[in-house]
Amino acid sequence: MALSITNLKKGTLFQLDGVPYRVVEYSQKVMGRGGSIVNVRIKSLIDGKVLEKTFKGSEQLESADVETRSVQYLYSDGAKFYFMDQDSYEQFELPAADMDDKSAYLREGDLVSSQIFNGQVIGVELPKNVPLKVTYAEDAVKGDTSSAITKDATLETGLVIKVPAFIKTGDMVSVDTSNGAYRERIKS
Repeated sequence: MALSITNLKKGTLFQLDGVPYRVVEYSQKVMGRGGSIVNVRIKSLIDGKVLEKTFKGSEQLESADVETRSVQYLYSDGAKFYFMDQDSYEQFELPAADMDDKSAYLREGDLVSSQIFNGQVIGVELPKNVPLKVTYAEDAVKGDTSSAITKDATLETGLVIKVPAFIKTGDMVSVDTSNGAYRERIKS
């Protein structure tokens, strides 16, 4: 299926020279009678490289046939991460280099989405937010009740994030996987 370049909104998947890409940033300039120009920042789903591309208004692109399946994270041996397809129970592995900073949000047994292109798994996508347990947080200083005060907290995966002063060891917190920011405390 052909995609018009005006359909290249943030998050859109398309294929360029046989490689699937995801649009990271999008801007369009309308040039009077000359049509429009679209500037995009795109990320390769194969190797993770980020490119800047400019397309003219009349160009057509091929949509990427990327299939998404629910998979369970099993474990990591340091060099590879192992997953199991929830439907077929097939297991597959991804090199640690392909996981970049995603490993900081994964716990054994977590469900994530795998991306499959031409029958081959090319990566996994985390949910927007993940719940993680605080394994260490310093106690708040008595009388320090300002909501702007933050402190470091170590989570069960080893990730260290900034949290409000009222968060303590043992709390469950929601973390944004796109930037590693604290979102909220999860009440149990």
